[in-house]
Amino acid sequence: MRTGANYLRNGRSEFVVWAPLSNDMAVKLISPLERIIPMEKDHRGYWITEVDDVFPGTLYLYKLENSIERPDPASRFQPDGVHGPSQVIDPYDFLWWDDDWKGIPLGDFIIYELHVGTFTKEGTFKAILQHLKYLKELGITAIELMPIAQFPGSRNWGYDGVYLFAPQNSYGGGPYELKTLVNACHKEGFAVILDVVYNHLGPEGNYLNDFGPYFTDRYKTPWGDAINFDGPYSDEVRRFFIKNALYWITEYHFDALRIDAIHGIFDFSAKHFLQELGEVVHAQAEKLERRVYIIPESDLNDVRVINPFEIGGYGLDAQWNDDFHHALHTLLTGENNGYFEDFGTIGHMEKAFKEGFVYSGQYSNFRKRKHGSFSKKRPAHQFVVFSQNHDQVGNRLSGNRLSATQSLEKLKLAAGVVILSPFIPLLFMGEEYGEKSPFQYFVSHSDEDLIEAVRKGRRDEFASFQWEGEIPDPQAESTFLNSKIHIELRHHGEHNILFEFYKKLIKLRKEIPSLRNLNNETMEVKGFEEGKTLFLRRWFRDDEVFCIYNFNNEKVKTVLNISEGIWNKILDSSSREWGGSGGSTEHKIESFGSEILISLTPHSFVLYRMSKGVE
Repeated sequence: MRTGANYLRNGRSEFVVWAPLSNDMAVKLISPLERIIPMEKDHRGYWITEVDDVFPGTLYLYKLENSIERPDPASRFQPDGVHGPSQVIDPYDFLWWDDDWKGIPLGDFIIYELHVGTFTKEGTFKAILQHLKYLKELGITAIELMPIAQFPGSRNWGYDGVYLFAPQNSYGGGPYELKTLVNACHKEGFAVILDVVYNHLGPEGNYLNDFGPYFTDRYKTPWGDAINFDGPYSDEVRRFFIKNALYWITEYHFDALRIDAIHGIFDFSAKHFLQELGEVVHAQAEKLERRVYIIPESDLNDVRVINPFEIGGYGLDAQWNDDFHHALHTLLTGENNGYFEDFGTIGHMEKAFKEGFVYSGQYSNFRKRKHGSFSKKRPAHQFVVFSQNHDQVGNRLSGNRLSATQSLEKLKLAAGVVILSPFIPLLFMGEEYGEKSPFQYFVSHSDEDLIEAVRKGRRDEFASFQWEGEIPDPQAESTFLNSKIHIELRHHGEHNILFEFYKKLIKLRKEIPSLRNLNNETMEVKGFEEGKTLFLRRWFRDDEVFCIYNFNNEKVKTVLNISEGIWNKILDSSSREWGGSGGSTEHKIESFGSEILISLTPHSFVLYRMSKGVE
């Protein structure tokens, strides 16, 4: 069954809303002529009516129990924000030119995560269009939008969305401009990923409880009431969120959904909501004859999420791997507070490469319990890895990026670890040229008590990290403006060096068979704790490369056993070309199967490729 306002053509529209406990429901049409139309209830608790002379652009509300007026829970657009009326939208009033677009293989994803409001000066869907050529030049293949579902005010990360079917009104142009963006991305060859939030709704403008038992008090989340996925009436609640996923991939042609924080989705049903979501989305993808992926975020290290149905998994396509980030971040920065206390050795980085999860059932000192499950049997393309993302930057006291505190050499080292890995790499907007602006947490609520609660929540969240300093005020417009990035920096000084370095790494990843092949079974990894170095060898058929990373503050010499043959150095992060002091390793190494000695400058890495049998 459809939900929300559905324009049926010729001035006729259907209105459908689920409110099983209500005794009376009507749709109040506001423009151009105010009318109140009664609705009829079916056996599943859906109220339905069809009305003539209702055209796209009509504003409306639902009137519950003949008194309470609320926007549509499945509103396709909220032109006046979360407290205003909903608007009828014609989903067919758009010319798609991506009929031949079938998506791209998951293993080809090189993801660029961006926030619509801070990626450009204008902060709109339309403004992103002018930068697609830039992302193409960088080598990106998939663009991930942080949540765009209607949230209160004009500034928000997006995780306070309350109208899950409505593109944010302050991002300009509504549904039409969002479709234009997806259309243009497909024309340029980009897959488009949408970040969706199915674990909670924001606190302001959240009127779902007026319609039905969408929430439950049986479970708690850090962000608000938990969604009712397994209690009484939960069948239709599950259906609401599954419809939302289908809506984005069908009506807006999104290629993948990133599911936020699934550790906040509680469901003890025989079939978990996430499994049902995956089944339905994948079935729809087959009907659409397109590749569509579900990529959740989770801090549980639970391999069931990406295990196939046949062995008791949820059958989802990939997941974010925070362990990889934490292992890398601690080696680069030396931080050991908060959840970083569980990391800090080369062994952690080595295990992240070999298995995916670092914590696979052993004791976590931060959690004070055993944590995680064994993931080594899952293919590498099921893990999304990164040195930075919106959480790992924005959830720091000042929202400071690595580029604000770390040297150019360390930034290049981080890029080499992520992009030359066999996993799916994700870049956070501005990372590729060393953006200096922070990415801070910002909101624009209208309720003073709620604003103060958000401020207190941020203070409490940082307590375990023992960071010193003032927390930027989330409500202040300056906090939002400070978080805008400046892509033009890529033309200048060290920013240009880093940008060109990222381009080179991505180009090598795409062109060299050993790097393009995402198979952790054709890979050897060995960590040397004493010298804080990591050796990585990857091969595919007759092509072979090796890379060695130095995380030490000093120059190190490492003895290696490598395959017999002639090895050519194809990248050295410490070379003068990349702003370094000058590489110290040989441009060509001839190995006879015996040990060789490699010298590395501080915080650098080298990449070699065997010359024999090169494609």
